[in-house]
Amino acid sequence: MSSERFKRLREQYRSSLKSMDTEETFDLMFYRPIGYAWALIAKKLGITPNAITIASIFLGVGAGVLFYFNNIWWNLLGVLLLVWADSFDSADGQLARMTKQYSRIGRILDGLSGDFWFAAIYIAICLRENVTSEFFMARPWLIWVIATATGICHGVQAAMADYYRQFHLYFVKGKDGSELDSAAQLWERWHALSWRHNFWKKFTLMFYTNYTVGQEKRTPAMQKLRKALRAKYGDNIPLEVREKFRALSKPLMKYTNILSFNTRTFALFAAILIFRMPWLYFAFELTVLNFLLIYMMWRHEHICRTFERDLAA
Repeated sequence: MSSERFKRLREQYRSSLKSMDTEETFDLMFYRPIGYAWALIAKKLGITPNAITIASIFLGVGAGVLFYFNNIWWNLLGVLLLVWADSFDSADGQLARMTKQYSRIGRILDGLSGDFWFAAIYIAICLRENVTSEFFMARPWLIWVIATATGICHGVQAAMADYYRQFHLYFVKGKDGSELDSAAQLWERWHALSWRHNFWKKFTLMFYTNYTVGQEKRTPAMQKLRKALRAKYGDNIPLEVREKFRALSKPLMKYTNILSFNTRTFALFAAILIFRMPWLYFAFELTVLNFLLIYMMWRHEHICRTFERDLAA
């Protein structure tokens, strides 16, 4: 390969990433290169980002089914399927950025894919513990209660990690480089759609808008800062203001990454493959990840309050 072609491929690869500020080291070393390879193949074959996302759902759900079995080889195959699913999850976003095939439906579908994976995994763990653990066999309802609480916490963790990343990208790349949404604007679009002529679009937008409402309710200081920024600058925030907030927000990006995929799957794999006690994964989410979530939200709200006061001064 000529040096010119290699340079061009490297530049294309970097352009397929969201931002180096928000990328995790393990993703850069493993998932992003694999995802880029899948994206190049998909681009050549004319496969859309949404098709890759749907394929990742089947792979992730398949992994969950394999985690039900108390057999190391089936579990290892489940690990491979989940890794494959996440490489597709990386590829769909990279392909969308390479081909400019952005859509809100794609963003919603991308967010739902992980929900399908982990729903299957949670169900598999519950069913497995109820036939392999004497403790849970005597209390079959308990593991389902724990799983439900964990699933709720997982949803909040993932939602807030994504929201803080999008807010950070808003300062790094501006409005067009971020997927930061406003619930008020989303509701306006929802009301403008017809159930008769735009049923599925209106249906999915309803869920996505409520998802955004939840993010906004958990971040009152951020919402005040967004309002202050709109009042003072509109959508044209000066570079020096953007860089100032970026410097404050960047240290928190490592927490958004921990609350996303890799750390939780490392814990999942350890609970299933090493300790052979899948319920330990629920304990990890309910304790360690919830603590990080609370700390991240407190830090971010403090940053937003301080920045808003400085903006008003």
